[in-house]
Amino acid sequence: MKAENFDYSKLPADAFELTNNDTSAHVDRNFASQNYWKDALVRFLRNKGAIFGLIMIAIIIFFAVFGPSMTPYTYESQIIEQQNLAPRIPGLEWLGFDGTETMRLGEVELEVNGYERGGFTDVYYWFGSDTLGRDIFTRVWEGTRISLYIAIVAVVIDILFGLSYGLISGYFGGKLDAVMQRCAEILNSIPNLVIVTLMILVLSPGLGAIIVALMITGWIPMSRIARAQMLKLKEQEFVLASKTLGASPMRIIFKEIMPNIIGQIITQTMFSIPHAIFTEAFLAFVGLGIPAPMASLGTLISDAYKNFTTHPYMILSPLIVLAFLMLSFNLVADGLRDALDPKQKDM
Repeated sequence: MKAENFDYSKLPADAFELTNNDTSAHVDRNFASQNYWKDALVRFLRNKGAIFGLIMIAIIIFFAVFGPSMTPYTYESQIIEQQNLAPRIPGLEWLGFDGTETMRLGEVELEVNGYERGGFTDVYYWFGSDTLGRDIFTRVWEGTRISLYIAIVAVVIDILFGLSYGLISGYFGGKLDAVMQRCAEILNSIPNLVIVTLMILVLSPGLGAIIVALMITGWIPMSRIARAQMLKLKEQEFVLASKTLGASPMRIIFKEIMPNIIGQIITQTMFSIPHAIFTEAFLAFVGLGIPAPMASLGTLISDAYKNFTTHPYMILSPLIVLAFLMLSFNLVADGLRDALDPKQKDM
């Protein structure tokens, strides 16, 4: 009998059976769905540079918290008799950390050990002592605390002002966007040297001057990132749906759109931290740093620069800590950018 002449209605109900009638058979086990943040974490952990930076940040924070209490000295204690002593670390004298330094007098090089000359047999300065007999190790980690505090201030300024400025400007657009962007461009076009010069004339050295410097132009990169993301997302269907349901502009900006750009916010925030730390070091170098006897990495470098030719060890420790701090935050920021937005890695 031909198939076209066969009456299928006469077949019983159980004549056919659906093959692979198992919901698990339709799941692609090779490419199973995965949470966005879990996927980003996996990509981040694969980045060796970012992991190295994260470890270095953890080590620096540990010493910034506990380092000053590891020695019997304070950041402001002065022992004039023990000034200009080279680094000496117990148990590591065989590596050269025995307090001996090479000094050049004209064409003659002399090896001098201030500990032996002064009879300080039981005295140890792990990073050496400065011209006033203060422990550089303690002052370096106290200065690191100040630099990390400034980093936190930069994050707060970016989030509270820069992010809000960019989101509002991009959402409303039109004349308001034009005016806000022209104001940002005017501030950004002013050379930093002019801003610093005016601050020297108006403000006294200290944290206030540093915070004002960050507030003037430090928030602009964050505002540009936020505005660009807003212009890309504000015409999406979920935004139009929120408008249709009567949501207020502030709710749409901060409840609907901002959670969708949290990756870009985190990345830009991490990039702003080393910029803020460098700004503090620069301001300290030109005389707007933390007033004595307090210390920051910038003021330590500025003070040690005066004795660089005679006692170079004074500038090495704060310079190395500052370099590793900035490098580590940049490595972590690069890792976060690649993890949260892998498409940028190929651009």
